[in-house]
Amino acid sequence: MTRRKPARARAVVGGASDGARLKKIVLRLWRLYPDAHCELRFEDPFQLLVATILSAQCTDKKVNEVTPLLFARWPNARALAAADPVELQTMIRPTGFFRMKAKHLQSSARALVSHHGDAVPRTMEELVRLPGVARKTANVVLGTAFGVASGVVVDTHVMRLSQRLRLTREREPAKIERDLMKKLRPKQWVDFSHRLIWHGRRVCFARAPNCAGCALAPHCPSAGSGG
Repeated sequence: MTRRKPARARAVVGGASDGARLKKIVLRLWRLYPDAHCELRFEDPFQLLVATILSAQCTDKKVNEVTPLLFARWPNARALAAADPVELQTMIRPTGFFRMKAKHLQSSARALVSHHGDAVPRTMEELVRLPGVARKTANVVLGTAFGVASGVVVDTHVMRLSQRLRLTREREPAKIERDLMKKLRPKQWVDFSHRLIWHGRRVCFARAPNCAGCALAPHCPSAGSGG
């Protein structure tokens, strides 16, 4: 009698089991953070664009401390384009990399004035042509300000959690985004990003993640490994 070989375990990433696990992760995140949203404070698309550029390698909390004075001083693209560079650098200094950010802010503001009638464009193609605007920033603006699901925001939290949850094996943001876009439905892209970011800020920390208190632990291959 020929003995059957034991079935090979299904891969954690890919395969039927991964799709079922992802559905459970999406549902858990929805129950945990039904009201998750972008935590940058803004009143219009221009303010969100500025705040998102400033948020590079900076916390939303720190950006939110800087932007009220910035928007009071330069409330629109035309005003920011004409700002004194030294004054602008001084105001945004707490966000880090202030010289480069000031350059990007003013170059983008001038582009909005020259090519978009002072308004923030509503397409990925137009947004990524603005200085200092890559896919992450464009996805934030399109998804949050306009409700356009153009992709998945991949910041440090989404990168870290998607790797720990084995939703991707990639290390580069663009490749991680492609993996997540393939696995999720377009209508899930915007909210999934917000919820994963909230979970990363509240539970799945970069150092010493709180696996014991994590609702996603039953579905996380990295649970208990310390990240």
